[in-house]
Amino acid sequence: MRIAMISYHTCPLATLGGKDTGGMNVYVRDLARELGRRGIGVDVFTRSQDEHVPHVLHDLGHGNRVVHIPAGPETPIAKDELHRHLPEFVQGVLRFGEGRGLAYDLIHAHYWLSGLASLDLRREWGVPLAHMFHTLGEMKNRVARSPDEQASPLRIETEARLLREADRIVAATQAEVAQFQWLYKTDTGKVVVIPPGVDTGRFYPMRKEEAREFVGVECGDRMLLYVGRVEPLKGIDTLFEAMAILQRQGVLAEHAVCLVVIGGDPDAGTEEMTAEMSRLQALRGSLGIVNMVAFLGKRDQDTLQYYYAAAEAVVVPSHYESFGLVALEAMACGTPVVASETGGLVFLVRDGETGFHVPVGDAAALADRIGRLIRDEGLRQQLGRQAYEHAQAYAWPLVADQIEAVYRSLVPVAA
Repeated sequence: MRIAMISYHTCPLATLGGKDTGGMNVYVRDLARELGRRGIGVDVFTRSQDEHVPHVLHDLGHGNRVVHIPAGPETPIAKDELHRHLPEFVQGVLRFGEGRGLAYDLIHAHYWLSGLASLDLRREWGVPLAHMFHTLGEMKNRVARSPDEQASPLRIETEARLLREADRIVAATQAEVAQFQWLYKTDTGKVVVIPPGVDTGRFYPMRKEEAREFVGVECGDRMLLYVGRVEPLKGIDTLFEAMAILQRQGVLAEHAVCLVVIGGDPDAGTEEMTAEMSRLQALRGSLGIVNMVAFLGKRDQDTLQYYYAAAEAVVVPSHYESFGLVALEAMACGTPVVASETGGLVFLVRDGETGFHVPVGDAAALADRIGRLIRDEGLRQQLGRQAYEHAQAYAWPLVADQIEAVYRSLVPVAA
């Protein structure tokens, strides 16, 4: 069986924490690797963003490849411009397959832009299409705080079309299924719920001293951790407000705790820095927590386990998360998670068992739960052990079994 996996707007090999890099990148990379171990061929097609990077990379192992297709300028471009280059991308994918005499048995698309391209590829190849949204435009609109954060009408229209026309939809949680029904008024008979997986061979508990030695954070003896994109819907401002509360209460000084933020580019010049990064740096100053918060910028995916293991807790204060892969990776490392009570985090993080839930945007509640974990080492260790045990059910071999079953249900037996 050979799969054409489409990740148009972002490369699965990209460094985590960039503007358009996050859990989806990790998902595509690790799923392709696990499928390769099973003898399933995967070519991951993505738009080329750097002319100096080879167009074909074998970094997925087992003969599976990432194929960078030139479509528009080979540079990063604004996401709202990406749809203009989809026809060129589709033609590039078709030429790649034809030039190598390849026949794909199935298309697995990720995110709405990939899905839109894949509808055209399906028409050309005559093969089934499985699609995973990762995030939904309608949900993004419900938490947007400015017009700039709103999803485009084209995105909403395309997501509705994919729900109608794709042969199978993979949802991360039952919450996402409910959102299909509630927001898109669609039948969910073609939907299957399969959560993302975690590489338990890389994310596992390790001695905090060893992890801290690798991390080398100077802002405190102990650390809290945020990992992800730096954008408004991630709720980092609420986390900063919670840190200010803990500072006023004396908790941070008493326990020598600081917050480490992985993501974004904190050292960019004034013109290159994103509006959200600039806003957060100013907020850190106005709240008086400059010495309590360290911006580390982007980090390679293969080093994150050290940061998770070094942390007392990982905080996911998002306004919306379809799943929350960072939370899962942290739990696999035996680190408790404090997360917003939203989307997939409600299902993934078990309140009082593997961490805590807090209402979205509630800085006081967030400070309270973080404070409990900082003060109570026994509680922190207990939740960490239970988090590790819970995460084992999401190991990639178990999740890939379910994905492979979807493929087999759509592809003729001969494949």
